[in-house]
Amino acid sequence: MEIEEIGPVRQCDLEPEPMAEFGKWFEKAKGTGIIRAEAMTLATATADGRPSARIVLLKGFDERGMMFYTNYKSRKAQELEGNPHASLVFFWDAIRRQVRVEGRVERVSVEESKVYFDSRPFESRLEAWASPQSEPIDDRSVLEDRMRELAVKFANGEVPLPPFWGGFRVVPHRAEFWVNRASRVHDRFCYLRQEEGGWKIVRLAP
Repeated sequence: MEIEEIGPVRQCDLEPEPMAEFGKWFEKAKGTGIIRAEAMTLATATADGRPSARIVLLKGFDERGMMFYTNYKSRKAQELEGNPHASLVFFWDAIRRQVRVEGRVERVSVEESKVYFDSRPFESRLEAWASPQSEPIDDRSVLEDRMRELAVKFANGEVPLPPFWGGFRVVPHRAEFWVNRASRVHDRFCYLRQEEGGWKIVRLAP
């Protein structure tokens, strides 16, 4: 895929709040045919500050923040319960852009989680019940056997939301937007949430 040339990015061209600006960049990434444009690195840390990171999928965003879903007994969920702060990174090389988001983390409502869960394919809903995420298992057959049992149990297609499964929302207090320039003098802007409300936008040296 040919990488387009990008002209200078001016602060006056940016949206006044970061999720609106992210929406523009996200649509541009999807429009270029990038596979899994919604893939993002999620970095968490334990209560004593030991970090870990993994790729998860963005499942929605609005002015409140960015959402993803998981088993609440998983390692990342347990880390977020003990230290409810996270960082997200999107990198879209095909359009020479990167977005970083930092913020506190909260659970989304059960109602929101159910709406998303019910939209998932049947096997994905079964898997949410079948997998004791992040726990040791003896063999893959443990999961396969459990999936077969659940397929029979929920043969009518109605799979309830597991009580241990749902969404998290990263509520940003800082967001950075970076554009790769061929000159190496990249454009980098940072949104900082203000205590009195609203956002301050500053240009950072690359």
